[in-house]
Amino acid sequence: MRAVIEGALLAQRGALIGWVPVCLAVGIGIYFSLPVEPELPGLAVVALAGLAAFVAARLTPVAYAPICIALVLIGTGIGLAKWRTDWVEAPVLTFRYYGPIEGRVVNIDRSASDATRLTLDRVVLARMSPERTPARVRVSVHGAQVINEFNPGERLIMTGHLSPPAGPAEPAGFDFQRHAWFLQLGAVGYTRTPVLRLEVAQVGSWRMRIFAWRMRLSNAVQKAMPGETGAFAAAIMTGDRSAMGQAVLEDLRAANLAHLLAISGLHMGLLTGFIFAVVRYGLALIPLIALRYPTKKIAAVAALIVGAFYLALSGGNVATERAFVMVAVMLVAVLLDRRALTLRAVAIAAVIILIWQPEALTGPGFQMSFAATTALVFVFGLLRKVDLTRLPKWTRGPLSVVLSSFVAGLATAPFAAAHFNQIAHYGLIANVLSVPLMGVLVMPAAVLAMCLAPFGLWSLGLWFMDLGLRWIIFVAQTVAGLQGALSHVPAPDPRVLPLMALGLLAFILWRGHGRFLGLLLPLFAGGLWLQTARPQVLVADNGSLLGMMTAEGRVLSKSSGSGFVAGIWLENDGAPVDQRVAADRAGLVRQGRVVTADLFEWRIMQVSGKTALADLDGCGGADVLISDQVVETARPCEVFDQVRLRETGSLALDVAENGDLRVTSARAVAGARPWNSRDGIQAEVMVLENERAAAATLLTDNLADQ
Repeated sequence: MRAVIEGALLAQRGALIGWVPVCLAVGIGIYFSLPVEPELPGLAVVALAGLAAFVAARLTPVAYAPICIALVLIGTGIGLAKWRTDWVEAPVLTFRYYGPIEGRVVNIDRSASDATRLTLDRVVLARMSPERTPARVRVSVHGAQVINEFNPGERLIMTGHLSPPAGPAEPAGFDFQRHAWFLQLGAVGYTRTPVLRLEVAQVGSWRMRIFAWRMRLSNAVQKAMPGETGAFAAAIMTGDRSAMGQAVLEDLRAANLAHLLAISGLHMGLLTGFIFAVVRYGLALIPLIALRYPTKKIAAVAALIVGAFYLALSGGNVATERAFVMVAVMLVAVLLDRRALTLRAVAIAAVIILIWQPEALTGPGFQMSFAATTALVFVFGLLRKVDLTRLPKWTRGPLSVVLSSFVAGLATAPFAAAHFNQIAHYGLIANVLSVPLMGVLVMPAAVLAMCLAPFGLWSLGLWFMDLGLRWIIFVAQTVAGLQGALSHVPAPDPRVLPLMALGLLAFILWRGHGRFLGLLLPLFAGGLWLQTARPQVLVADNGSLLGMMTAEGRVLSKSSGSGFVAGIWLENDGAPVDQRVAADRAGLVRQGRVVTADLFEWRIMQVSGKTALADLDGCGGADVLISDQVVETARPCEVFDQVRLRETGSLALDVAENGDLRVTSARAVAGARPWNSRDGIQAEVMVLENERAAAATLLTDNLADQ
C-alpha cells in the first residue's frame, strides 16, 4: 500500500503547479469562513506550522514533499487574506446619517432600481471628523437628473441619507458588508434633492483622466448609436453599463448572454486575438520583415499593449483585471516559446489574482471565469489526441463553437445556479448564435471604429457594431421569450460549491486512475444541495418584514416595502414571484400592524410601528416578538427589537426535531469580522440620545430668549 501511494504521488511530478492556486484558495477560504478574526497569536501558530511543514518538505522522501508544500501554501493563503483585509481597512459609518454629503465623483453606474448611482471619494459629512468619515460612499440619485449631468472628477454636494453597508438579507446569504469592505465603501444611501456642483473637474491623477476619457467615449458612442445598441456598445467598449435598460438586461440573463456585457475573458481574448492575428498576418505579407524578425512575438507584444489599453479604458474592474492577467500570461508564454493555452498558464493567472486580490475567490466572476477557462483548456487538450482529419474542414469551425459553448456553459452552470438561483435552458443555443458574431463582427468593428476615430470616420465601424448588436439583442429577446427558457433553483448549502470545485479540480489535475475518485465529491455536493432545506421563517434585519415557508411557497408579511430583501428571499427559495403575490398567500394572521406566524407549537409575532407596540399587552401570547421599534420595557418572551436586530442582523427560525425553536442570526453565521464589527452600536444609540437632548436644550434656550 505504501508503494502504491508513493507511486501515485510521484506520478504527479511535472504537473504540481496546477495545485498551487488550489492550495492558496483553500487557505483563503478557511480565512473567510472563520467565526472570529485571527489575531497575532493565531497567525504566529500558522506561520510556525508553515515553517515546520517547509522544513519537513526538505527532510521527508521526495514523494511526500508536495504534501508539506501544500500545507505551506494553505497557510500562505490564510496570511494573504488577512493582509489584504488589514490593507484595505477604512472607516465605516456606524449610524444612519441625514445631512449634507460632499465628495468627488470616481464612478458612475446604475442601481438595480434603474437610478443613477454615484460613487464619491474625498468625502465630507457634517459634524464628522475625517478619522470617522468613510473613504468612499455610494449615493443613488432619484429624480429628474440624468446621468450625463455628472462628470468624473467633479466635486458635488447634496443632501441625502446614508447608512452602513447592509448585512446579509438572510443568514449565510450574500454578505454585502464584506463586499463593501474590500471596495472601501463605508456607506450607501440615496438623495432626492438636486445635486449641485461645488467644483468642476480638475486634472488629477492618471486614473481620473482615464475615467473622464472613458465616460466621454461612452457618451459619444451612445450619441452616435442611440438606443439599446448604443448602450450595449458603450458597455463592451468602456465598461459603462449605466445606460442599459432593465428589460434588455433581463433578456440577456434569461438567455445566458449577460456575460457578453462584462468586459471579461471573452472580450479580452477576442480583442487581443484579433490584434495578434492582424499584426502577425499583416507582417507576414512583408517579406523583408517576415524573413528577418520574429513576427509571432511582435504580434504578441502588440496584442499585450492593446490589452493593457483596453484594461485602462474599461475602468479596471475586477473581471477585466482578471481577464487581462490571464491573457498576459498566455502572451508571455508566446514570447517565451511556450504553449499558451495550457493548464499551467491558467494556474499562473489564478495564482497572480489570488495573491493580488484574495477576496476575488468568493465572487462569482472569479469562480465562473476560471471554471470555464479550466474546462475549455482541459477538454481541448484531450481533443488533441483525437484524430479529426476525417471531418470536413468546413465543420471544424462550427463544431468548435458549439463544443466550446457547451463546455463553458456546463462548467459554469453550477456556479451560476448557486449565485443567481436560475438556469437558462436554451443558453447553448443563444451562445452559438451570438458568440461567433461577437468575435467576427462586433469586436473587429470596435477596433475599426477606434482606429478611424481620429479621422472622424468611426461611424463606419459603429455601423457594423450596430448590426451585430441588434442581432444579439434579437436572439436574447427571442430565446428569453421561449416557454421554459428559465428555471429557478433554491440556494445551496455553503459547503456545496467548495466541495464541487475541489472534486472537479482533482479530476482535472490528478494524474492516473485516482482522478475518478474526485468525481465523488461533486456527487456528494449535489446530494447535499438537493437536501438543503430553506429556513421556515425569515426576519429582516430591521424587523419590518417577516416571511414564512408554506406548501404554496413563502408568504410575506407585507405587500410593499423592503422589496430588495423580499426579492432575495424569494429568489433563494427558487421561486421568485412578485412581492404582492407572496403577500397574498395564506399562512399568516394579520390584525392591523400585527402579524402572527404559528410555527408548530411556537408563535412568532411581528409588530410594526410605535402605536401597535404600545397597544400590545405583554407579548400578546407570542413566544418570539419582532419589532421595528425599540422595546423599552421587559416582556415575557424572546424579543428582537430594533437595537437587538442591529446586533444580530437578519434571522432564520426553524423548529428542530425535538421541538426546540432554533434561531440563527446572520451575525452568528458570519462571525465577528472587521467588515461587520458593531462596536459603534452603543455609541450610535448614545449619539441619537445625545442629539435629542441637545435639540431639546436648544429649543428651551430659544424659547427663553424669545
